[in-house]
Amino acid sequence: MWIKTIVIIYLYNKCSTCREALEFLENKKVVITVKEITKEPPVIAELQKMLDFHDGNVKKLLNTSGLLYREMRLSEKLNTMSLAEVLALLNKNGMLVKRPFLIADHFGFTGFNAAAWSQRF
Repeated sequence: MWIKTIVIIYLYNKCSTCREALEFLENKKVVITVKEITKEPPVIAELQKMLDFHDGNVKKLLNTSGLLYREMRLSEKLNTMSLAEVLALLNKNGMLVKRPFLIADHFGFTGFNAAAWSQRF
């Protein structure tokens, strides 16, 4: 029996890279659930799962080029924050999450890289 993989993508509608990723998935005919990251950020379990996919590298989850990241001076604070604190912060504020944020059962992507995504889809 074939089991369908659930694919969720968190996007920011004003982000051109997010729109490009969405177009990529639509062209590949991938069935996805789309969520607006500012209204419904990834839940803690999804963030933890993505962290596992990135071998525990929490910086891979962060939108380090974002204005809010810089305003909050997170680059200076990350070393003193616990993992639980970082995940809670990401869960409360989607603008801090690297996007697009695509999570599936056995893989996940932060940011859009057409070559990497093409290996999965």
